[in-house]
Amino acid sequence: MTEILVKAALGYLLGSIVGSLLVGRLRGGIDIRHLGSGNAGATNALRTQSKAFALWVLLIDLGKGWVATGIVALSRLPGIISAPAHVRAWSVAACGITVMLGHVYPLWHGFRGGKGVATLVGAVLGAMPILLVPMLVVWLLAVMLFGFVGLASILGAVTFAVAAAVSGVEPHAPLLSFAVLSAVLIAFTHRSNVARMLAGTEPRARRLWLLGAARSRS
Repeated sequence: MTEILVKAALGYLLGSIVGSLLVGRLRGGIDIRHLGSGNAGATNALRTQSKAFALWVLLIDLGKGWVATGIVALSRLPGIISAPAHVRAWSVAACGITVMLGHVYPLWHGFRGGKGVATLVGAVLGAMPILLVPMLVVWLLAVMLFGFVGLASILGAVTFAVAAAVSGVEPHAPLLSFAVLSAVLIAFTHRSNVARMLAGTEPRARRLWLLGAARSRS
């Protein structure tokens, strides 16, 4: 239990390094939380800054998720020779959710971060890469069909939970717990997007809204 808690804490601290705020500080003190949608994520970075800025944000937020579940969770702590398989599995799950919590509520940035989608993708890449396939396919299809990145992100996270439920990975509980909690967190962080969609004021990602654009021209 101590090992899991220590690694979870490290995951949270790692998650608190928010890509957009780090890059913004290096680029002269830009804080994109005061620009565009106010979200400290790659989508708002792309809308308000350059493509290079947004790419670095995406790489940092993906990378910390992967490091949390693929390296921190599986590393050996001093004084521990070899952790049992179930402890490693719960460490991965704990690091996956805490690195997301760090991104959403970053210690280093006044507990105001992003929405956790890129960090979730990185964490899944480190924990169980095969589950990224259905998750990303659903995300892309949702953006193409509806044009709403927020809706696509929620559906992608839910798809991850469903894929984890039917994956048959043993031990099953850690991965499923991580997947369900991450889906709940992504839905929570996108609650304002849902409200704007219901109100008809949510902007669409028109460059990827391929099927919708095709229908509008017909």
